[in-house]
Amino acid sequence: MLTLSNVAVSYEGSRILRGVNMAVPARSLVCLMGRNGVGKTTTLKSIMGLVKLESGSVQLDGRDLTGLKSDQRARLGIGFAPQGRDIFPHLTVWENLKIALVVHRANAADRVARVLDLFPILKDMLGRKGGVLSGGQQQQLAIARALLADPKILILDEPTEGIQPNIIELIGATLLKLKKEASISILLVEQYLDFCLAVGDSFYIMDRGAIVAEGPISHLNDDMVKRHLTV
Repeated sequence: MLTLSNVAVSYEGSRILRGVNMAVPARSLVCLMGRNGVGKTTTLKSIMGLVKLESGSVQLDGRDLTGLKSDQRARLGIGFAPQGRDIFPHLTVWENLKIALVVHRANAADRVARVLDLFPILKDMLGRKGGVLSGGQQQQLAIARALLADPKILILDEPTEGIQPNIIELIGATLLKLKKEASISILLVEQYLDFCLAVGDSFYIMDRGAIVAEGPISHLNDDMVKRHLTV
């Protein structure tokens, strides 16, 4: 499905990513983990074409994405909900959702109904401005907006950050449902260990811009957590 091969990225002469290799198989939920500042978000930006690769490649279903702009990658099937959600605060919930429909207009009504079934709280808030929603409601809107593009793979950056426990449980259940029923892949950047253990199939751990551990989520042990994740 999604493959990163020897991806390297530098900012102003400083190497941020150091030969990152990663794969997200079809119908799988992969957790990318690590402490703050190790390169997780830069990895996602490299997938979305928001940073320029110094070397390496990103492929989706065997197609090299190098040189494609972010909107072109979205049209090929990558949905992205960034850290901080990046919703439009002065637009209504419905207007935020409509923006995503520009990518894929066909069957728009069916997709809107589907995401509102996944996040029913949004049904009652379609006329509200995005900026007045709670953090959990904004996160649901961000994920719903990404899903409206009908992605093959959904990429989420810290979806549990600043979210109350009941909404975290809802998001986790929704991700498992999407993987099972919608047959999409999910790449999740997350520091909340229990959430990763609950929803993940496999994991990668980053440190100083490189992958230092990987495997099935059941193989994530206390030593790895202590060495690479504990603050």
